[in-house]
Amino acid sequence: MRKWLTAAVLVYFLYGLFMYGYIFMGGSTGVPEAYQGSAADPQTFMNSRELILSEDYSKIKNFLFFITIPFEWFIFIVALISGLSKKMQSWSESTSKFLFVQSAVFTFWLTLLVTAVTLPVEWISYKISYTFQISAQSTSSWFKDQLIDFWVNFGMMIFIVFVLFWLIRKFEKRWWLYAWFLSIPFTLFMMFLQPVVIDPLYNDFYPLKNKELEEKILSLAEQADIPAEHVYEVNMSEKTNALNAYVTGISSNSRIVLWDTTLNKLSDEEILFIMAHEMGHYVMNHIYIGIAGYLAISLLGLYLVNRLLNLIILRFGDTLHLTSKKQLASLPLLLMLVGILTFASSPFSNAVSRYQEKKADMYAIEMTADSEAAIKTFQELSKAGLSQVHPPLLVKLFRYGHPTMLERITYLEEADPKN
Repeated sequence: MRKWLTAAVLVYFLYGLFMYGYIFMGGSTGVPEAYQGSAADPQTFMNSRELILSEDYSKIKNFLFFITIPFEWFIFIVALISGLSKKMQSWSESTSKFLFVQSAVFTFWLTLLVTAVTLPVEWISYKISYTFQISAQSTSSWFKDQLIDFWVNFGMMIFIVFVLFWLIRKFEKRWWLYAWFLSIPFTLFMMFLQPVVIDPLYNDFYPLKNKELEEKILSLAEQADIPAEHVYEVNMSEKTNALNAYVTGISSNSRIVLWDTTLNKLSDEEILFIMAHEMGHYVMNHIYIGIAGYLAISLLGLYLVNRLLNLIILRFGDTLHLTSKKQLASLPLLLMLVGILTFASSPFSNAVSRYQEKKADMYAIEMTADSEAAIKTFQELSKAGLSQVHPPLLVKLFRYGHPTMLERITYLEEADPKN
């Protein structure tokens, strides 16, 4: 056990050392010479203080991203090798003979373990955002959100874990296929539920107060044949100084949502460009294409998880205190494999997302015919979020579901008839 734990710590340390060197001392973030002095060059729209802060903040947040994702896998490995996962299974089995109750108890202890160990890292991330004035959230509000996260995640995981292990025990060889079939209605149901049940737990949503702006947005929606009756704003200024807007939900629960920070900091023309961008996603069915893509990847992912579970338990079962994937104690291993495969596939899914975002940008510029407002919008987004205009390659591949600001501003400039 000591040998495996030592190896896990060493691998994690070397990985962290590599990412630190890459982000803080490698990975070029300077704007290429060809774009220096252009609208995409932060030197043209940020002051010296903003330039320094955006570089420092982005590097710290990127580093935290890369070291926190495998940190959760490390927790799962420790739980397995130390025998803690097997102990939690014993606790759950002693409470009831029913699988649902056992799943709920085991999931509670595992969720509590992961939350307790990762909370200090989450706290550090929050304090960094607060120090750089990205977050405006009070400590009590932040803890409240963490508590909501815990119970929402726990509530969903109870049913997911129960269904997964019922399927594994009932259909040992084909459980992954049946799980995938069940994930289709579950995914659609959660997307339908998200805007009206889950999102309001964190923030207050209400119809857009600026009726004149709402009329302009709904007029755009009408041009795009989007059946929208209301635009919602959300009081994000209590928690952040960053800007955002999005379309959420499906069917009758779909909503156009604007953060109040966006309303406070951008002009009507810039907001209309953002809204046209979001409408572009709707018109080009990106939500449904995204769902289809997610389901296709998840089918392959569940198949690989099943194969890897069998191989790992056969080869390292004694070390991990596992004899079968039917054991609840194998849940940390299953979650770790899902996490690793999700992370490994993120460059592909991010590339598809960046393509869709570019298409939505081009749709918005055609609809609004205001490239000046579009470019100004992205400049303001960069300043408000202290984001790098030209991040390192690995950061772009694994973190960016949108084109970089350098790319977005550049192709908008090129789309301007005046250029």
